[in-house]
Amino acid sequence: MTRPHAPSLPFARAKWSIAALFCFLGFQYGTWVSRLPALKTRLDLGAGEVGLLLMACGAGAAASFPLVAVLTRRLGSRLLSLLSALALLGVLAALSVVPNYPLALLAVCADGVAVGCLNVAMNAQGAALEKAYDRTAMSQLHATFSAGLLAAALLTSGATTLTDSVPAHFAVAGALLLLLLAGARSGLLTEPAPAPAPADTSGEAPADAPKQRRRWTVPSGTTLLMGLAMAFGTITEGAMNDWSTLYMKDVVKASAAVAPLGIAVVSVMMLLARVLADRWRTRFGDGPVVRVGSAVAAVGLALALLAGGVVPTLLGFACVGLGAAAVTPCVYVAAAERGPEALALVAAMGTTGLLGGPAVIGFVAGAANLTLGMATVAVCALIVTLTATWIPFARRTAPAPAAGTAVPAAEGA
Repeated sequence: MTRPHAPSLPFARAKWSIAALFCFLGFQYGTWVSRLPALKTRLDLGAGEVGLLLMACGAGAAASFPLVAVLTRRLGSRLLSLLSALALLGVLAALSVVPNYPLALLAVCADGVAVGCLNVAMNAQGAALEKAYDRTAMSQLHATFSAGLLAAALLTSGATTLTDSVPAHFAVAGALLLLLLAGARSGLLTEPAPAPAPADTSGEAPADAPKQRRRWTVPSGTTLLMGLAMAFGTITEGAMNDWSTLYMKDVVKASAAVAPLGIAVVSVMMLLARVLADRWRTRFGDGPVVRVGSAVAAVGLALALLAGGVVPTLLGFACVGLGAAAVTPCVYVAAAERGPEALALVAAMGTTGLLGGPAVIGFVAGAANLTLGMATVAVCALIVTLTATWIPFARRTAPAPAAGTAVPAAEGA
C-alpha cells in the first residue's frame, strides 16, 4: 500500500478524524434501522416485506464491490469517504419521507451501495493511519462504529418519547451526522497521486513502462483467503447478534428478563475487546491475535453448548465477543496492504457473510435444531483460525512514536 500523505497533525487528531467516520456509519445505520417499526406502519408492510427491505440494503452493499474498487483508485479514500457520507445523509432524509414501498426499496438499496463505499474508504483510511504513524488503531476505530450504533439507539429512545415524527428525529440525527463529518474532514489522510510514467525523447512512454490504467484481475489465493476469513468472521458476529437471544430462550430456557443478556454479553465484550485489541496487536502481532482470538471464540462457544445452563452459555458468548472482536479490523488492514481491489473484495465478502450467515444458521436450525445451528457458528470461528494461518498479516518493525507526535508529510507526494 502506498504511503499516505499524512497531515502535520498529532496522531490522536488523525485517529479521531477517522474514528468519526466509523461512528458516522454506525450512527446512520442504527438511526434508520431503529425506526423500522415506524416505517413498517407508515407503509403498511408485512414481516416479509421488512425482511426484503433489509436484504436490499445488504445486497446493495455486496453488489457495490466493482464500483468501490474503481472509485477508491480514482478518487482516493479521503474524497470517497466524504462523498459516500453525504450520500448516506441524503438517503436518511429520503427514508424519512419516502411515500411507498418501491421507493423505500430503492432508497435502502442506495443506502447499501453508499455503505459499501464508506466501509471500504474508512477502512482504507484506518490502514493508512497505521502505516503512516506506525501505530495500531484499527480495533479502536471499529469500536467507535459500535459506539455509533449505541448512540443511535439512545437517540431513538429519547426521540420516540418526545415525538412520533420520523422526519423530526432524522433531522436531529442528520445534524449530528453533519457535525461528525465536519469534524472528520480536516484530519483525514490523503494518498499521493500515482507518479506519471517516464517519457522518452519523443514524448511517449517507453514500451516497457507500466500502464497507468489498471484492469480488473482474478483475485489471488491470498486475497481469497482474506475474504474467507472475513466472511466466516462476520458470520460469527452476525449469527450471535441474531440468534443468541432465541437460543437463550428456547434452548437454555432462560427467563424473558435473562434471555436478552446473551446479545448484551456479546456486544459488551466485543466493544471492550476492540478498545484493548490494538495493544494486543502491538505486542503480539495481528496474526496471533486473530488465530488465538477466533480459537477462543470457537472453543468457548463449543464448551458452552456442551455444558448447557445459563451461566456456562453466557460465559461462552463472552468468549465469542472477546475472541472475534479483532478479526475484522486485522483482516481489513491486511487486505488494504494489497490495494483497493483486494480491500473492496474482502469488504464485499464480509458483507455477504454478515447478510447470509444468520440465514444459514436458521436453515441449519430448521433442518435439525438451534444447538446444531450455534455449533455451526463455532465451526465458522474455527475456520477463521485455519485460514488466518496462511494470511500475511501486517508487521510492524519500527517503534511507536510517543503520543501526540506528528508525522511529516511523505516525500514526493
